[in-house]
Amino acid sequence: MSRPHGIPLPSARRSSDSNETESAFDDDKQGQPRPREGVRQLTGAERVRTLVESNASVSLTLIGARDSHDSEEFGTGMPAARTVTPDGDVILLVSGESTAARAAAHAQDDDLTAVIEITDVAPVSVPHRIRGRAWLAGWLTPVRGDDRAACAALLAERHPVGELLGMSESLDAPYTGRPAWMMLRLEVGEISVDDLWGAEHVDPDDLAAAEPDPIVAHETELLQHLHSAHRDRIGELCGLLGAREAQGMTAVPLSLDRLGLRVRFAGGAAGSFDARFDFPEPVADICGLRRAMHTLFSAASH
Repeated sequence: MSRPHGIPLPSARRSSDSNETESAFDDDKQGQPRPREGVRQLTGAERVRTLVESNASVSLTLIGARDSHDSEEFGTGMPAARTVTPDGDVILLVSGESTAARAAAHAQDDDLTAVIEITDVAPVSVPHRIRGRAWLAGWLTPVRGDDRAACAALLAERHPVGELLGMSESLDAPYTGRPAWMMLRLEVGEISVDDLWGAEHVDPDDLAAAEPDPIVAHETELLQHLHSAHRDRIGELCGLLGAREAQGMTAVPLSLDRLGLRVRFAGGAAGSFDARFDFPEPVADICGLRRAMHTLFSAASH
C-alpha cells in the first residue's frame, strides 16, 4: 500500500517569501531561544522517534471527525501508549469505547486519515516551557490478525502498561460488544517537527530507520534531579561560555540526550538564551551519562 500524501499538517505554515517551514517558535514571535552555535544534534527523524517513544502528551485527530462527533466524545481517543514498528508505522493503544476505535473498526487502506500531535513540555519550571511539537499524519486502521501479538509485544516492551492485559477493564462493567482496548496502526505519510532545534519535515522512511535516544526514558527524572540537587553545579557551567555574559542569570537544565545537555539562562537584561554543552562522546546508557556529566562539571569548576 502506498503512503498517503497531501494530508494537512498543523505545522506546515509556509512563508510566502521562502520554501522553508515557518517555525511555531520563531524568536521574534514567541521568544523561544534558538541554538546559535554549530553544535552536534540528533537528526529530525531521531527527534521525532524519541518523542513518539517518550511520555510527552499526545492527541489523535481524525480528519473530518469533528463534524460528526461532539468534543467530549472526541476527547476519548487519547492513546494510552504508542510505539513505532520496524516498518515505521505508529502503533497506538486506545480505549475500545473511544471515537478513534469506533471510527477505525472497519477502516480499510486509506478510508480514515488521522494526525498525531505530540507536545513536549520541559519537566522543570522554565520560561517558554514547551520544548517542541511533532505531527505525524497518515492512514489509520485497526491492527488485525497475526500482527496483534507482535504489536502487543512491541508496545509492552516500550510501555509496560496494564491496559495491554486488560487489567483496567472493570469486571462488573456491562458487556458492550467492544474490546476494552484496541490497537490502531497509523501508516505514516507525512511528518513535521518544530522544536528547540528548528522546524523541518521528516521523511517517513527516515523515521523507520531512526532509533529513539537512549536517555529518553530517564530524561525527566534526571533533569528534575539536576535542577533540585545540583543547581549550583548547573550555574557553574556559565564559566564555559567564554565571552557570553551569564553572571547573575538563573540556569535551568532544559533538555538532555546522548550528545549533550542544554541549559536555559534567564533573568538577564538581554532576556533568555540557551547554551548547549556537548559531551566528549555520545553516551549509550546511564553509566556513560554519569561519566559525561562528571567531565562537564569538572571542566566548569577549573
